[in-house]
Amino acid sequence: MSGEILENKLSQIEWAVSDNLVDYNDAVRFMEERVAAISKGEANELIWLLEHPAIYTAGTSAKPSDLAAPNRFPVIQAGRGGQYTYHGPGQRVAYVMLNVGKRGKDVRAFVYGLEQWIINSLKTLNVTAERREGRVGVWVDRTASGGPLKEDKIAAIGVRLRKWVSFHGISLNVEPNLEHFSGIIPCGISEDGLGVTSLFDLGNPITMPEVDALLRQEFTSIFGDTIIVPPPFE
Repeated sequence: MSGEILENKLSQIEWAVSDNLVDYNDAVRFMEERVAAISKGEANELIWLLEHPAIYTAGTSAKPSDLAAPNRFPVIQAGRGGQYTYHGPGQRVAYVMLNVGKRGKDVRAFVYGLEQWIINSLKTLNVTAERREGRVGVWVDRTASGGPLKEDKIAAIGVRLRKWVSFHGISLNVEPNLEHFSGIIPCGISEDGLGVTSLFDLGNPITMPEVDALLRQEFTSIFGDTIIVPPPFE
């Protein structure tokens, strides 16, 4: 009986929110430890929501030429896929530690689900967000009628898998300082008409707790129920 109780307990998806800024390197160290425990069946899957101090992170495909201001904020080599991204206050980061192995081992479908999670969450705020072929992340079309192309990225996605368990995840621009993105070419996107936006920039002055509630609601519809637990770092 005790074995059955433990198995049921470890089949839950935990949901944690840190209220204070979390150091990026501390977060990565925790994720690596948690992913190892999940892969061994010793810990539950976990979704961890937080904010970081202002930093630039370089994914495995980052090009030095895409870093325009190397001395502006700390630049950290990240273990995720992708190129340069910015993290900072006002941006909701969701670290996703899920067992993709038990979800069919379909990485493309998993990333599609993460994108749909963000798209569905934004739809509840009457924000139409979309995927774009050849561009990672979630985009908002701001092209004026008859005008030139104008599309802005509102959420970035960068994940890594280890023994079929995911880590890193998504970042949604709620109310960050958008000027901070000027120090990099975000995710290598340098085409005319492509930029970065946020919910605040789109006229949605929503609080972070309200965003968190929407994210949890829409996560459940795609990946399953969650239980709230204390965060790794306050």
